[in-house]
Amino acid sequence: MTFSNWVLVAVAVFAILGALGAFTIAFRRTRAERPDPTAGVSAETRRADRSLAGVRVAVPSAVAAETSTVDEVEVVEDLEVDEEQPEQFSDGEVELVEAQRVVEVTSEESGVSRRQFFNRAITVTFGSFLGLFGLYSLAFFWPKLTGGFGSDVDAGSVGDITAQTVNPDGSIVPVFVPEARAYVVPAPDALSEQYEGRNVEAGGLMAIFQRCVHLGCRVPWCATSIGFECPCHGSRYNSIGEYFAGPAPRNLDRFVVEIRNEDRFIIRTGQPVVETARAQRQSVAYPQGPSCI
Repeated sequence: MTFSNWVLVAVAVFAILGALGAFTIAFRRTRAERPDPTAGVSAETRRADRSLAGVRVAVPSAVAAETSTVDEVEVVEDLEVDEEQPEQFSDGEVELVEAQRVVEVTSEESGVSRRQFFNRAITVTFGSFLGLFGLYSLAFFWPKLTGGFGSDVDAGSVGDITAQTVNPDGSIVPVFVPEARAYVVPAPDALSEQYEGRNVEAGGLMAIFQRCVHLGCRVPWCATSIGFECPCHGSRYNSIGEYFAGPAPRNLDRFVVEIRNEDRFIIRTGQPVVETARAQRQSVAYPQGPSCI
């Protein structure tokens, strides 16, 4: 994964953690604003209260008049009273008139409620997550247009690569190109018929995919045997990736290559890899020394 992909994943995780934090804070505040009415009440009182559930107790009017209190008194202006039939009250009696006034307020005056804030926070967080997930998916599936694997990779000048792949004693050392995930090796003087017309050679060089065709392990270079040897299951190939032994079903895959600007060796990793069957006759002798596996 590239650095930009890691950044997208980190932002998505941060958004999820922020949503969880907002939910936790809202939940705790809601619990804190709802005190337990039975807090401080003994267990015996709670049992006695449950035993009287459904029982209606009538209080005498005289006792009710003496013990009645007014918790809240609201002055209501312009209260209409029927003066034609005034009610008569005895001394000590008070008439309690309850009135409810509904006042409508605008959304600006009332502000944002906790429920609205929570719903908006969840919506924004979920939308951000979907957006980041979509960007990450496009970055993963969309082919790279410039640079890196999946595009045309400039491996360098043909002269420099050739000088690196052939030692003074004539031995071969492949040049690994990380951006292309490929080994660049010298091509034989005479290519096999299965490579003709498939553009796998340019400037006397070939680009071999690093992946083993058996189960996809990376195949390292063995300097003693002058070939590629897979440490996972023992498949072995000569210096240009032709099959020699092991469970691999075919030769190593290779990329289409070309020369641009007269000297630049281009590996076209965006093109399908070239698959070839096991060579009936190897173009390069192998092994030339002890095996590495």
